[in-house]
Amino acid sequence: MPKETVIESFTLDHDKVIAPYVRTIDQSVGPKGDVISNFDVRLTQPNEEFIDTDAMHTLEHLFAKYLRPQLEGYIDCSPYGCRTGFHLFVWGELSATEAAQAVKHALEQIVDTTIDQVPGLARKECGNYRDHNLEKAIAWAKRVLGQGVSDNAFERHLV
Repeated sequence: MPKETVIESFTLDHDKVIAPYVRTIDQSVGPKGDVISNFDVRLTQPNEEFIDTDAMHTLEHLFAKYLRPQLEGYIDCSPYGCRTGFHLFVWGELSATEAAQAVKHALEQIVDTTIDQVPGLARKECGNYRDHNLEKAIAWAKRVLGQGVSDNAFERHLV
């Protein structure tokens, strides 16, 4: 019988975390020795509130723009289906503190973003180009920055 797959995020007690935070989920080593760091970038408290899809979609595009130049080995920052945050993937070893600092800086950049600076808003560039809202994305960035970004999911340790 095959071994049961354990999905780390489903073992996390979502009632005990204190958002917003960035935490290390895993640092995996591939068959050729490459390391991939996987982070939980939680912007809002699970099961209490969620980010509207149009704001989440715009945040996704802006994180791609603003995290990529900050994080060597940036792979992707993908939204959670529960719309409370993102998975951040990076080649190499990176601490939660370093990832949280990069997320904080990206949020600071989002606050000052104008509509012409958002990448991928055209139909030919995006699979759901009508589902964006920069104003809501900026409001979420301001809200998260106002609360502070922690590098610990269970205790507030602001970066």
